[in-house]
Amino acid sequence: MSNLESMQVRDATRGDVAAIHGLIGELADYEKLRHEFVGSAQMLADHLFGEPRYAWALVAEEAGVVIGFALYFFNYSTFLCKPGIYLEDLYVQPARRRRGVGIRLLGELAQRAVARGCGRLEWAVLDWNAPSIAFYKQLGARPLEEWTTFRLTGEALTRLAAQ
Repeated sequence: MSNLESMQVRDATRGDVAAIHGLIGELADYEKLRHEFVGSAQMLADHLFGEPRYAWALVAEEAGVVIGFALYFFNYSTFLCKPGIYLEDLYVQPARRRRGVGIRLLGELAQRAVARGCGRLEWAVLDWNAPSIAFYKQLGARPLEEWTTFRLTGEALTRLAAQ
């Protein structure tokens, strides 16, 4: 059972990469997307701590064990003329949920957004993930139903790059 007094949220270190990578695998299983989870722990380390740095991560740790993480990067709003934070993944191990870990991770991320003058904190959630959607709405987040996300990958990305 989780004891929030002993749980801390902190910046991830290189020593956390294996744990974060393992939790990303758990997230891929939960989202029924294990077949898309092809990145290695080394790639993750390179992007979290290398040059250039592409992303940052927070971890929730209890008794020396990483039990959750929030992985994010900065984006930019041309309409606001301000930076923003995009939360790529938020994950808390199932046995640790409903104990405030996710709120602590998101709260720390919100503090960082405010401190950096960001205009917004945003993320995507799968349509069928009702527990997460309810959690986010409870925090005051609202869905952007008028937007559709597009993605280029693989051959389509390569073909466009060659034009």
